[in-house]
Amino acid sequence: MDDLERELGLPQDLEHDDDSSDDNSTVEKKKSKLPLSNRMTEETPRETGFHQTTRICLEHIREALLHHKWQEAAEYMACYPQMLEDSTNGTAQQYKELIWRISTEILHHHPNSKIDDYNNVYERMKHTGVRHYLMICLEHSFHLLLNGHMEDAKRQLSVAESWRHGKESAAQHQWTKLIQAYRSLLDYIIWCDKKFTHCNSDDPDSGDSKDMHNYFRQASVNLKEILKNPGVWDPFILSYVEMLEFYEGHEEALKVLNDYAYDNTFPPNPNAHVYLYQYLKRHDPSERKLMKVLKSLHALVPSHELMLEYSSLLLHSVKNTDIQKALGVVLEMLDFACWRSNLDVWKRLKAIIQKLQLHREDWKDIVSRKMAERKVWWPALHFTSFHASKDSESNPELMEVKASLTEILCPDLMLNYAAEQVTSAART
Repeated sequence: MDDLERELGLPQDLEHDDDSSDDNSTVEKKKSKLPLSNRMTEETPRETGFHQTTRICLEHIREALLHHKWQEAAEYMACYPQMLEDSTNGTAQQYKELIWRISTEILHHHPNSKIDDYNNVYERMKHTGVRHYLMICLEHSFHLLLNGHMEDAKRQLSVAESWRHGKESAAQHQWTKLIQAYRSLLDYIIWCDKKFTHCNSDDPDSGDSKDMHNYFRQASVNLKEILKNPGVWDPFILSYVEMLEFYEGHEEALKVLNDYAYDNTFPPNPNAHVYLYQYLKRHDPSERKLMKVLKSLHALVPSHELMLEYSSLLLHSVKNTDIQKALGVVLEMLDFACWRSNLDVWKRLKAIIQKLQLHREDWKDIVSRKMAERKVWWPALHFTSFHASKDSESNPELMEVKASLTEILCPDLMLNYAAEQVTSAART
């Protein structure tokens, strides 16, 4: 809609007078962002009848869209694409993406839209110029895929993959890589279908196995190239790893996941460490390796749900220093309100402190150092009378665990949470 509102002001560009180059024209141009209602009724001195008609048509389309009158918008939109025939000052190019976006928006909401309508719009817009060709092909394939037309979607991507126009620009190269990746993702989806058929077949030597391998090879060609382009490629990486895992290519799968998680040219991505952890847990459940991955994940997302597993590994480690690390991990989880009422986290905290009490004479100092900066705001987050009342009603076991930790975590403070527990116990 922002594009539509911006385009409604385009006729003002037709007013540009080469003889008027003083500061007043600059000021007037800056102040031209008037309320839309005023600008819509404005006529410009050099506006032709054609421009006036198309401008009014666009205004009607906007009003129909705002009021969700999809049939009315479609009727006006059938006339508006004539704007593409306008060669005045080269403005036709500015309207191509606008027509594409509005047309697909109307079709998405129109109750009687059909797949052929989408195909007609996409094919027409592809051939109005080369600037948006690859983007339109990619969006077209998405729509076909969502409507179950798998082969048609793959055909669209294959055509776009081989499309070239002039000297390849950096932007065109990026779009081509993206299209190659999605085309390979479709190969993976077809591979999954064939895998399901193969696994449920009574004949293990059937042709499905060969077809599966062909689709695996086709998909892997581009999927394994993704790591050469820094970015967030979660579904592509997972697809490639699943296929490698099926064919027992464990070394290659582990290399892909390690590169995805630890390559510094890629943006920080917690999911990359989660995928690596899950793979290691399936194939190489070495506690040392698992803790290394979770340590990296902890640095990115200290509130992640896997931190409960990380604290468990640290708690059962033979190193005494790991108990202190486990204490820090769980306290950092409880710094976030999403874990405030989680019984498992509070139980883990209690277990860690109990182990500290058994193995460290200076356990009070260790807890005190960890809680030093938290004493100011933790009571308000966890230990108010409101929390006590809520916990006593919804989860008495949680209240019991928390109350047993109040004097250990905040020994110098008088907490309403503990007082509320005493009151509740007395009433009982």
